[in-house]
Amino acid sequence: MDVEEKITLIKKNVSEIVSEDELRELLIKKKQPRVYCGYEPSGPMHLGHFVTITKLMDLEKAGFKVVILLADLHALLNRKGDLTDIKKNVEIWKKTVKAIGIKAEIAIGSEFQFGKEYQLDVMRLAQASTIQRGLRSMQEIARDSENATISQLWYPLMQAVDIKHLNLDVALGGMEQRKVHMIGKDMEKVLQHPFVAIHTPLITSLKGPGQKMSKSLPGSGVSVTDSYEEIKKTINGAYCLEKDIQDNPILQICQLIIFPRFEAVEVKRPEKFGGNISYKNYEEMEKDFSEGKLHPMDLKVAVTEYLEKIIAPIRKNYK
Repeated sequence: MDVEEKITLIKKNVSEIVSEDELRELLIKKKQPRVYCGYEPSGPMHLGHFVTITKLMDLEKAGFKVVILLADLHALLNRKGDLTDIKKNVEIWKKTVKAIGIKAEIAIGSEFQFGKEYQLDVMRLAQASTIQRGLRSMQEIARDSENATISQLWYPLMQAVDIKHLNLDVALGGMEQRKVHMIGKDMEKVLQHPFVAIHTPLITSLKGPGQKMSKSLPGSGVSVTDSYEEIKKTINGAYCLEKDIQDNPILQICQLIIFPRFEAVEVKRPEKFGGNISYKNYEEMEKDFSEGKLHPMDLKVAVTEYLEKIIAPIRKNYK
């Protein structure tokens, strides 16, 4: 795979790259760049996480060394539980990553974030960053952002410093991470560590437009601990208006999670409704849906089956 082929793969289903020129230069200069994504181990992995996990798989194919940060201290700072519960979730996430099959280096935040040089770098960023910028960066990440604590302002600074201390070339995250990554990009001279930022789309809540997918809201998302029946119930009740392709979470799941994992997606339906149909790519499916040739319920049945194929092997790690 040459550089341009790698960039084409990396750009697929990506909202933005900051910047593409820097990425191209990195791929030319470095044989195996290091890319990471960080996750708060505050509960089981859910479909929202699968968007970045899928992109990490693409980056692995493009020759990157993948690093997954289980950000236990970030979870603590963001009020996602006490250390005992977070520690248990770290072990579960390790098993989950292994079950997915991605060959990632696992980093645990608390194993390096107490270091003297690390903390000095956080302090240097704290001196160079305003409180207002810290608040803005956490608007889509912080729990109860209207009553943000000082600990949640420390969070984005640590995230920027993680990139340096894990010796990373690329930081991957959903669009909610953009403002945090931009602190790191703008402070590259302070940290003396340049990097490329890649941002993926966010899946709309299964309840409908206006919020991102989250398992903290009943019916909003699907986690890897959900049974087949729970997945079926949640998907059947999900927002998916006929012919409407805007902010449609079921179509987003197809585009960002299912199609990247399967060569084709088959929708099974009775002959009186057109019979079974197989889609080789997302664009074909979206076109049929927008023209009313694919009914929302038929699509939901297919999505349930494909999600079960993805989740079933991972679910075993939670038993």
